[in-house]
Parts: sequence; C-alpha cells; structure tokens
Amino acid sequence: MSPLSAARVQMELSLGFHMIFAAIGMAMPVMMLIAEWRWIRHREAESLALARAWATLTAVLFAIGAVSGTALSFELGLLWPRFMAFAGPLIGPAFALEGFAFFIEAIFLGLYLYAWNRLTPMAHWLCGWAVAVSGALSGVLVLATNAWMQHPVGFELSADGLPVNIDAGAVLRNPAWALMAVHATLATYQAVGFAVAGTYAWRMWRRGDDTRHASIGLGIAMSVATVATVLQPLAGDLLAKRAHEHQPAKLAAMEGQFTTERRAPLRIGGWPDVEARETRYAIEIPGALSFLADGDIDTEVVGLDRIPRDEWPNVPVTHIAFQLMVGCGMVMLGVVAWYWFVRYRQRGAATRRLPRALLVALAGCAPLGFVALEAGWVVTEVGRQPWVIYGVMRTADAVTPVASVWGSLLAFTLLYAGLLVVLIVFLRSLARTGAPAAESHR
Repeated sequence: MSPLSAARVQMELSLGFHMIFAAIGMAMPVMMLIAEWRWIRHREAESLALARAWATLTAVLFAIGAVSGTALSFELGLLWPRFMAFAGPLIGPAFALEGFAFFIEAIFLGLYLYAWNRLTPMAHWLCGWAVAVSGALSGVLVLATNAWMQHPVGFELSADGLPVNIDAGAVLRNPAWALMAVHATLATYQAVGFAVAGTYAWRMWRRGDDTRHASIGLGIAMSVATVATVLQPLAGDLLAKRAHEHQPAKLAAMEGQFTTERRAPLRIGGWPDVEARETRYAIEIPGALSFLADGDIDTEVVGLDRIPRDEWPNVPVTHIAFQLMVGCGMVMLGVVAWYWFVRYRQRGAATRRLPRALLVALAGCAPLGFVALEAGWVVTEVGRQPWVIYGVMRTADAVTPVASVWGSLLAFTLLYAGLLVVLIVFLRSLARTGAPAAESHR
C-alpha cells in the first residue's frame, strides 16, 4: 500500500468514526434542553428522567469524541505535513476558536452534570444552553477550515508556490462557509434526531414499551429531526447551485454528467461508466438539473468533458454517495410527513398509540441520518479530488514522504476499535440500569 493510499484510508476511517460523535455532541444537547424545559414548565418526571439520561449519554460520547478528535489533530501533522505547512497560517485562527468552543462546552457540560441539586432549575437549564451553543459552534468553526479547502481565500501564491500576503482572518469571511455550516449542522440534528426516535420506536414496537417516558422521548426526537429534515433540502439546493458556479467537476460527478449541455437531465440512480462516458440505468428527468443549477431550464451545465481528465474526481463513488444521501433524505422526509399526519389525526384522542407500521418505519430510519451524513461527506471530500486545497494543492503533493504509514494506520485503527468497545460496554450498561433517578432535582 502506497503512503498516499494508507494516509487516505486512515483519514477516512478517522473522520468517519469521529463525525458520529461530533454529530451527537452537537445535537443531543438540544434534545436534552427540550426535555428539561418540559420538566420546568410541566413538572413531568418522565421529562426530567430523559434530560438526565441524555446528559449522561452526551457526556460519555463527548469524551470519546474528544479522544478521536485529538487523534485527528495529530494525524493532520503526521500524514499531511505539506498541507499543514501551507495552510497552517490560514486555518490556524479557526482551529484556535474551535478549541475555545470545545473547552466552553466541556466546562458547562460538567456544570450541567453535577449541579442538578446546586443550581436553580432555570440556572441549570441555562448551563445546558451553553453546552448546546458551544457544541454547535465547535462544529461550525471546524467547517470553516473545510470551507477554506473547498474555496481557498486570503493569500497570494509566490513564484515558489508558497502563500504570501496572508490574511489570517479571511477563513472566517469565506463565502462558502455559511452554506456548508448550515447544511452540515442540519445533518447532525437530522441524524441524531432519527437515531433517538428510532431507538424509542423500536422499544415501543418490539418490547411493547408504551410508557409516557418512551412517548415523550420519541416526540422530542422527532421534533428536532423534523425541523432539520424539512430545511435540509433547501440548504442542499443552495450548495448544489454553488457547486455549479465554483466546482463544476464536483457537480458533474455527483450527477454523472459527462457531457456539457443545456437542458441537462437530473438523474435518479444509475451507474457512471467512466470508459464509455455515460451513466447507465438512470431514470432521467429532462432539464431538471439545468433548472436546479441556476433556476433556468436552458442553463448550460458543465460536464466532465470540459474538465481535464487528471482533474476528475472518482465519478462512481461521488455519484453513488450523492444518490445514497438524497435517497436517505427523501425516505426520512416521507416518514416525517407520515408521523405528523398520524399525530394530527390522533389529536384529542384518549389514547395516542402510534400504528405498528409507523413504529417499524421509524425504527428502520434510525441509521439513515448517519448514513446520509457519512455519504454527504464522501461527496464533499471525494468530489473535491484530486485537490486537497481546491485548485491550489493536489492531495498527492500534500502527503507525508514517510513510507511506513501503514504502521500509523494500524495503531489508529486499534485506537478506534478500543473506543468502539468502550462505547458498546457503556450503552449496554445504560440499557440495563435505565435512566438516572429524576426525583433528585429540586
């Protein structure tokens, strides 16, 4: 295995693992806050029990995410020293601010966990707000770095290819940042919301757990998931329009668009045949891609025929990942509509048990948000290739010259395997012991 291949595999493993915990750290505090607010307003013991259980889960997953995130920071220097030498002065401020957000989250999470009996309910709830806001801000600031890699700004290239006239604050004024941050943040809320909702739906379906505790947990999770699921297509549409303007190779790979044309079709499914330069077996909607790209059915969409062959992304991987992301999103949107339709039909009823078919659908959707999240990042990262800094530095030029990267890959794989074992043991323990007692909050 070449150093480049080993480094790529290691980063894919690390990012794929860390993203799950980063997403939970961003989204779970929001549900925790909603549950505690219900207790403050209505004194529901079940809501308080949910807040306490979710806080415990958040803390453990936060700790695992901190370890995997620290490992990632080491990997950037070990595997991609040339990238860090070039980009360090430009992305440093975003990483520094992310560090502050991380420590704020850790401090207030500690207060939230250990001050149930030491603060008034409102003061305690406000500590939870600090956790939720700083957690989201931490993810948003990391995305500033990725947005800079997609749309590099704030420097000029010298004759020797090094950055000069550096504006370190430009990374925080990058026009790509806001859209990427909104899209990714919504994805975390959607993924975690459906995962939690699916967990309670499974309990209600398989175990007959129709308690108010499970019903409230499912309702809170679906409320968070619904907002994210409804807004996500709007954010995704804006990102696709931006790709049409600034990263045409990525859009062409996403859609399997080999030929530049007006009235370009939107493809559902299909397999890109790179040698034949066509996408086979796809359902095509004539003109829809042109319309989505710029609001005009006659818009010209740049195909891969306009892109030098050595600058093509991996077309099959990008296209399939994009189709998977969109497909999961559409399924979740349909289940959201079904869930609220049933809830609307049940308003005012003495009993509000959800149909078993809906519970099965919700349980089946539990992993779909994370599948869409991971697939979306495959589209983002693979679609940018062969560039690590778009249009400036190729990934092959950024990797370490050290030949024994496989040793690092093995070591970090064992680290993540160990963290996964810790997580499984904790989740099994939490499932056996149940939620912490709710009556201890004054």
